[in-house]
Amino acid sequence: MKAFRTAVGVLAALLAAVLPVAAAPAVAAPAIATGGPTTGAYAGSRSCRQCHERFYQLWSTSFHGLAMGPYSAEFARTNLSPQREPIVIGTSRYRVDLDSGTMLENGPDGNRRYPINHVMGGKYVFYFLTNLEKGRLQTLPVAYDLRRKEWFDTALSGVRHYPGQKPDKPLDWKSVPYTFNTACRDCHVSQRKSSYDPTTDTFNTTWKEPGINCETCHGPSEEHNRVMETLPKGQKATDYHIIRTKPFTPAQHNDACNSCHAKMAHLTDGYRPGERFFDHFDLVTLEDRDFYPDGRDLGENYTATSWMLNPCARKSPLHCVTCHTSSGRYRFRKPEDSDKACLPCHAERVNNVTAHSHHPAASAGSRCIGCHMPKTEFARMDRSDHSFLPPTPAATIRFGSPNACNICHADRDAAWADRQVRQWYPRDYQAPVLKRAALVEAARNRDWSRLPEMLAYIASPDRDEIFAASLIRLLDVANDQRTVPALITALKDRSPLVRAAAADTLGRTPTPAALQALAAATTDEYRLVRVAAAGVLSFYPAVALRGEFAGPARRAIDEYLAALAARPVSWVAHYNLGNYYLSANRLPEALAEYEAALRFEPRTAMAWVNAAIVHARQGDAGTAESCLQQAVAIDPGIAVAHYNLGLLRAGQGDWQTATVSFREALRLDPGMADAAANLCLIGVAGSPESVSWCRQAAELQPDEPKFAYVLALRQYQGGNSADALATLEKLTGHFPFYGDAYLLLGDIHEKSGMTDKAAAAYRRILETAGMEARCQALARERLDVLESMAQPPRDRAP
Repeated sequence: MKAFRTAVGVLAALLAAVLPVAAAPAVAAPAIATGGPTTGAYAGSRSCRQCHERFYQLWSTSFHGLAMGPYSAEFARTNLSPQREPIVIGTSRYRVDLDSGTMLENGPDGNRRYPINHVMGGKYVFYFLTNLEKGRLQTLPVAYDLRRKEWFDTALSGVRHYPGQKPDKPLDWKSVPYTFNTACRDCHVSQRKSSYDPTTDTFNTTWKEPGINCETCHGPSEEHNRVMETLPKGQKATDYHIIRTKPFTPAQHNDACNSCHAKMAHLTDGYRPGERFFDHFDLVTLEDRDFYPDGRDLGENYTATSWMLNPCARKSPLHCVTCHTSSGRYRFRKPEDSDKACLPCHAERVNNVTAHSHHPAASAGSRCIGCHMPKTEFARMDRSDHSFLPPTPAATIRFGSPNACNICHADRDAAWADRQVRQWYPRDYQAPVLKRAALVEAARNRDWSRLPEMLAYIASPDRDEIFAASLIRLLDVANDQRTVPALITALKDRSPLVRAAAADTLGRTPTPAALQALAAATTDEYRLVRVAAAGVLSFYPAVALRGEFAGPARRAIDEYLAALAARPVSWVAHYNLGNYYLSANRLPEALAEYEAALRFEPRTAMAWVNAAIVHARQGDAGTAESCLQQAVAIDPGIAVAHYNLGLLRAGQGDWQTATVSFREALRLDPGMADAAANLCLIGVAGSPESVSWCRQAAELQPDEPKFAYVLALRQYQGGNSADALATLEKLTGHFPFYGDAYLLLGDIHEKSGMTDKAAAAYRRILETAGMEARCQALARERLDVLESMAQPPRDRAP
């Protein structure tokens, strides 16, 4: 579940979008428990050993079983080599002392030793944890590379190198992403129980066992043990009182593994193997630049997203446990054995591999995984591409993504590899990959000239669900009414991931049709879709909580709030909860949530923007401006921050600076109709430039009547009554309930001496059900004036 990105300006004197005001229930207690089922039902992995000794031995020595453990002198002697040189990070130097089991930090404030309490990892890297204040378990800034037998800078190894951009800056080792309590969750320990007290910013995290134990996948075993121990010899149990994975479908196997091996957001804290992934998690897709535009891994992505790009996974019974054991081991002892996984569907290629691969039969280039699962390295860890897509050197040329050919043939360039595959395979299999990747790249760069192609791809029957969901999420900033029909249609897509993405993105263009479609989406069978729809509808309770979907919408909003409460240490959850409170005008609570979001992730520009909105509503313009300046410093390209700076400065009467800010907002986001409308309003009334800005706003959002209304007003103020009347006639035709349009229409007719037409406009307000009481009162007042003017004067008494 991504952050809800709408930030709204609230300067009453200007034409700013205002979120609806509605009461909402409190959702957070002082401390939020995040544990799963009670630990009393868990017997621990040792209880499995009596009956399952072989599996116990396989598990206990596996990377799953050893995913985390206590640090000890024996561990250090067996697995680590001494650190010969300190690692310099900024102005500090770090060295691990294996004998004392500590890390020495030498910095400007002197020396400090941190005990090494726990060890994570073990396949490629060991990371080390230390206990800090307030219950925090923090990843130390130095880690150990098992293959190179050397110590390295933890944060530096995780820096992303995006093509054409400067590398990211390494995070401080004490920042939240390196806090075990918030980042690692259930994937390195078993039966974790954790609580976080926001009033003291304190954690209390415990677990039943380090590593991933038997009960992580099979559930609590205490009752199972009792039943099996008391079962008469030779009698088969009818109920094992445990989760049995053997009957799992391929989807259930995949979802069980993906509960750890995915870059995701939690919707609940209670996933149990066998349940559906998208009832408990959202999945990050290619909107994240940790993926290249063609879907290949750039940063660390944990497999699930690329697996969902896999055509074999979609079209065959292939699943994670086909190639891996439940303890995480690779099933195939010999390199050539891995080809057997491909045999059921690709026997002709496996049995005649040289003709297919154009490599010698016994070479690595003739193994299926050699070309279809190439390995790349990030943060000193290897990862295999699970998309199974063939090598695409043309994508390397175009986007800089890796390809299997040049991973092996490092002495050749991508152009050479491209020539080879085009010569070997006359069918241009690279073209579809390039086409959809180019759409992702265009959307990332906000090149909306290709919007029709993007919408056509999303609607295409053969669209890939990861690319479709990615494009929909990237449309979040398009601010184009053309997206609305496509997104409403996507709410009925066969993929819950696509449906949820469509629901989320419709929040940027909440037309009546969109809100109605979102209300219907609260009946979706998947929690992810319901929560995404509810996240938008929670801003519009007057729409959501009436009509045939009122009950499902209320329940979905409760699910949405529960999803936020399940992530008490997530900046996204606090940010979204802040938005919920802001929409209900519960300003102190909204500000507390934005501050919590910034405590967990101070680089979140949108949280600074929305905190500024709260301060502005509370009358603290100075703090609001400071927050907006902080947002711009973090992300100079954040249009909504410049827009809100414009609102603040206009409210202070600084029209010149406000104009600069609004222009910058519109440059960064050419679809921001509010910025164009405010440029219209602060310009000279009726001037050609002012009218031009209003027309731009009205054209950008034809479904928003206020922009057409202001256009008519400016046309009239500029002495062009005919154009103003034409605009108003069109406006009232499309929006017959927009009372202000009739009031302006009547005013123009009055001042032109056409009192009959003016009276007709005012009567239309009184005769149309649902008009605002304010507009009705003004219309009645003007009709009374017109009627009094029409009465003949009375004779005076003699």
